Amino acid sequence: MRIWKRWVRQPQNIWLRRALFQVHLWTGIGVGLYLLTICVTGSALVYRNEIMRTITPKPIIAVPSGARLTDDQLKNAAKRAFPGFQATDVYRPRNKDQAVDVWLKRGTDSKKRLFDPYTGQDLGDSVPFGIWLMSSTLDLHDNLLGGRTGRLVNGVGAVFLVLLALTGIIIWWPGIQKWRRSLIVHRRVGWKRFNWDLHSALGIWSLAFVLLFGITGAYLSYPDPFSELADFIEPPTNANAGTRVVDSVTYWLAYAHFGRFARRIPGCLVRCDATLKVVWAAFELAPAALFITGALMWWNRVLDPLRRTAKHRKAIRQLSRVDRRLPAEVE
Repeated sequence: MRIWKRWVRQPQNIWLRRALFQVHLWTGIGVGLYLLTICVTGSALVYRNEIMRTITPKPIIAVPSGARLTDDQLKNAAKRAFPGFQATDVYRPRNKDQAVDVWLKRGTDSKKRLFDPYTGQDLGDSVPFGIWLMSSTLDLHDNLLGGRTGRLVNGVGAVFLVLLALTGIIIWWPGIQKWRRSLIVHRRVGWKRFNWDLHSALGIWSLAFVLLFGITGAYLSYPDPFSELADFIEPPTNANAGTRVVDSVTYWLAYAHFGRFARRIPGCLVRCDATLKVVWAAFELAPAALFITGALMWWNRVLDPLRRTAKHRKAIRQLSRVDRRLPAEVE
């Protein structure tokens, strides 16, 4: 009971809190750059559909000039335009006058180009740079550009995010008399204190979202354990088929990760969807901001004192060398 009272009133001196602080610190430093990347890309992907609609160019419509070329003729035209490449696939859109997508390959190098269906003229990339960049951003966020292996690593990172959130809330608790002051950022203080207050306040106000992103990220990377847990909590039967609460929970885990609620929440249309996306995009950046402020705290607590100590020792060594030379110079 005495330990509990110490925790409520003055937790700073409890050894468990100090141990969890070290876990929180070194976990944050270890996965910080990863979280920075995931959070920035995740914030952008909240608006993935809107961005894709904006950057998707209008289809290229060719002017009819005689008979349309066959697939073999288009492949030959593609090989003439790109010597050394082999045309592997031809994809024709429903509109017969629209540019045809031809895929080419040479070893590990590949190209996707648009060709005039009548003249065989090369009309440019079938995948514009903007769309490629957005697709790469999605692949980076989901799979770390590493396919299935990257997806599994991503799940481990999500677990570390949950660990950071749980240890963070324990470390944040300042005591019953001071907890209200830890909810705000104080002004007119030094930058080190301001950075500490910002990290503390941002961490507590974004805690629910950080936990949400970590749990849903783990689910998207490792869906099978979640499904098995759901079946354990609420075993499937003929009577509850299609009505299980756990199925509704797992359904929402995927959409909650990116804040996609339009037409899924009754009455949530344009304005509601836009508001929720702003909230999700902002809180997606919270772990990135926590990493930056945490790294500054690490610099202040660990690296800067080491730097100062090393600088002080270097100055002492230089003075010692000067002292050893003085007698000879005097003679």
